[in-house]
Amino acid sequence: CSMRSHINDGCSVMEGDESTDWTGGVLLLEQSERSHKSYRPLTVLTFRFNYLLSELRPASYHMLNVVLHAAVCVLFLRLCRLLLDHTTSLVAALLFAVHPVHTEAVTGVVGRAELLSSIFLLAAFLAYTESKGAEHSVAWSPMVLTVFLVAIATLCKEQGITVIGICCVYEVFVAQGFTLPMLAETVVQVLRGKGGFSHTLLQTLLKLVVLIISTLLLVVVRVQVIQSQLPVFTRFDNPAAVSTTPTRQLTFNYLLPVNGWLLLNPSELCCDWTMGTIPLVETLLDLRNLATLAFYTLLSLLAYHSLRHTHSSAKIVVMALSLMVLPFVPASNLFFPVGFVVAERVLYVPSMGFCVLVAHGFKSLSLRWGLKRISWIFMGVLLMMHAVKTFNRTWDWESEYTLFTSALKVNRNNAKLWNNVGHALENQNNYERALRYFLQATRVQPDDIGAHMNVGRTYKNLNRSKEAEEAYLVAKSLMPQIIPGKKYATRVAPNHLNVYINLANLIRANDSRLEEADQLYRQAISMRPDFKQAGELLLKMNKPSEARDAYLRALELDRTNADLWYNLAIVNIEMKEPSEALRNFNRALDLNPRHKLALFNSALLMQESGEARLRPEANRRFLTYIKEEPDDANGYFNLGMLAMDANENKEAERWMRQAIRLQPGFRSALFNLALLFSQWGRELDALPVLDELLQHHPGHIKGLILKGDILMNHHKDTRGARACFERILRTDPANVQAKHNLCVVHFEERDLPGAERCLEETLALAPNEEYVRRHLAIVRGKMAAANAAGQPLGPADGTVLANERRSQGKGRGEEEEEEDDEERPAKAGTGEGAGREKNLRKSSPADGSHSPAQVQDARLDASQAEKRTKNKSTKEIKDIEKKREAALKRLEEIERILSSD
Repeated sequence: CSMRSHINDGCSVMEGDESTDWTGGVLLLEQSERSHKSYRPLTVLTFRFNYLLSELRPASYHMLNVVLHAAVCVLFLRLCRLLLDHTTSLVAALLFAVHPVHTEAVTGVVGRAELLSSIFLLAAFLAYTESKGAEHSVAWSPMVLTVFLVAIATLCKEQGITVIGICCVYEVFVAQGFTLPMLAETVVQVLRGKGGFSHTLLQTLLKLVVLIISTLLLVVVRVQVIQSQLPVFTRFDNPAAVSTTPTRQLTFNYLLPVNGWLLLNPSELCCDWTMGTIPLVETLLDLRNLATLAFYTLLSLLAYHSLRHTHSSAKIVVMALSLMVLPFVPASNLFFPVGFVVAERVLYVPSMGFCVLVAHGFKSLSLRWGLKRISWIFMGVLLMMHAVKTFNRTWDWESEYTLFTSALKVNRNNAKLWNNVGHALENQNNYERALRYFLQATRVQPDDIGAHMNVGRTYKNLNRSKEAEEAYLVAKSLMPQIIPGKKYATRVAPNHLNVYINLANLIRANDSRLEEADQLYRQAISMRPDFKQAGELLLKMNKPSEARDAYLRALELDRTNADLWYNLAIVNIEMKEPSEALRNFNRALDLNPRHKLALFNSALLMQESGEARLRPEANRRFLTYIKEEPDDANGYFNLGMLAMDANENKEAERWMRQAIRLQPGFRSALFNLALLFSQWGRELDALPVLDELLQHHPGHIKGLILKGDILMNHHKDTRGARACFERILRTDPANVQAKHNLCVVHFEERDLPGAERCLEETLALAPNEEYVRRHLAIVRGKMAAANAAGQPLGPADGTVLANERRSQGKGRGEEEEEEDDEERPAKAGTGEGAGREKNLRKSSPADGSHSPAQVQDARLDASQAEKRTKNKSTKEIKDIEKKREAALKRLEEIERILSSD
């Protein structure tokens, strides 16, 4: 892996489909619809507050939702007391508090919009009830407060604006006491000129005009926000929305009794009602039309009787109906399509009217026919059953798996539910079970492209490439097909284009099909010129120049997108343009100072540059990165490497130990910590670190060499050193460095014939290495001196060769000559394994004339090495003078050569 593999796909996330035109086989972009047109900034603000407190840990999100629900219950109780007595109001509020249909709005974090909107909706209505001043005048302070709260409610969720309609109903039929006949008669008299407007009526009209104008202004602002465009939804989201007449009308009207039944009998709740959950009502002969007829009949009777009378019961029913009907209108699909068929969360506010009706009916029963005790028992049982159902339903939301499996118990005709259970199992790496759910999704909805893509991906995870390719081909066949010469519009969802990418990635494993894979990549790009993964695809096709051009085109449309600047920087790295890459990383950070990938990789780029002036900024960025990603060991490791660059040994040790604590067995951190200790003169501390390294990575060559060096030079444990070097040679017999060091062990053990044979074998492996020839000459000189003295070849001092071996080391002693994959520090976000194996520093040799195989893993001060060599050589000369003058002269000549090196 390289930084290229971490291209951030955040810039390609889109919440809606986009309209495209195919003209003679060429796809032309018409228009972009990037969202479902929701504008809820205050709701998002509360999510930011939660993130500030606990980031993405869910407890605070759920706790705030529960607190908001409690606040809604208190405000609803106050509203009920305007209409009902205290006992009945409490019953209505308790029923609202425990109603199971609210589980989605309260337990699901996304339901925050319902909760916030409801708080300000109720607050706006309560403020409006205070707008009646002395002698029927208008109290303007509550009116202004009402309009302000309505605006706030609308900024939490769009349905908040419907409270203005509720206020109008309250003003006309409750505050002024009009009935429908009275209202009609007043209007007729005014139109005939037989009566004027009373002062009270004028004040009422003024308040209504203020409310209506406020509503229009809010609507105009809202339309401007969505750029006068309605959202676009697919037939999978809302099948009836794309159906023809009369199917569309019959189905949408049938959904009203379905929602009413959920309020009346919330026994079968489901988190997703899209796709095939509710079959379309296609003809008038469908028996479900009877439910629609019954619903409208009941609603009409309630409205008719309540609007014709002035008693308190009629007013209660009118307000209950207004709370039920008006907030539900935006989600009813009757006036414009929405992105769902049924959604339990949108019943949160309408259920207030339902609870008022039930509580009012309970009171009426308790006062008639001697049913007081029975009605109380019934209400107690109802509240208890609802509370138990809500408690159990809350546990369905414990995880994705429990949520979607509970939904399948209610609805088995929704492919999305089967897919989502499959995704939950896939996240647990349970691919066999996940495959069964994905296959069932394709059977439930055969034309679901996403389901076939899921099947293909799972087959791939199971290493069943043939079946995976077949599934991807089925998905590809469901994509809109080009008809040459014919112009027509179609919609291509960005995620559906992944079928081309996944299929190409699958078949490109076969070298003979690379051209076919490239053609699929090009087809994906051609179908959506604005496809923001085009740059990444072009990189996969080894076309970095075209990838750069693709990102530059995207930046012309959106220069404030930090992800695009980041991706462009990655392309610059691929094109060996580090300066330009750093500039683009900086642009991404200017737009988003907490862009984690840009922070890490820009700091890494500065670190790799080797420029001392960039180290403080690189250090600052790594520090910022670990604040954002405190559990990523790579950040701490690179801080340790920067500290080593600056010779801040204590800081380096601290960062390395933190990296190892977060990621036990972190190869590069363990090796570099041991290397730090060996350079710091703490060789004894290095050995336990090396043991831990070799426990996790038994074949780590440089770790074995460093351990052998310490054992031989500081512990005088030639047996342990021999074991380290022989261990390397068992796995890599051609390793010149290990072979040469083993020769030094023979020399240290005064086994001159063994050292000679070993060096001859080493020279055969590396015939151009001058230092091996010199060492072989030293050994042969020792052997000649011993032979001339008539002594056994064993007694000889191996210090000269050992010291020269140490003097061959590099300045940093780092793992310079590992494979190419190991020469780069790991990038942010890589997984353990191959990616993190790259957490190594590049080092430069101290002597350019030496072979790379001569890299040693301990640094020794040159002057100290020379001093030790001369001291030991003097002692050796005195010993040899007693034996033979010729051998001494030869040895002095060799030492002179070594000193000059």
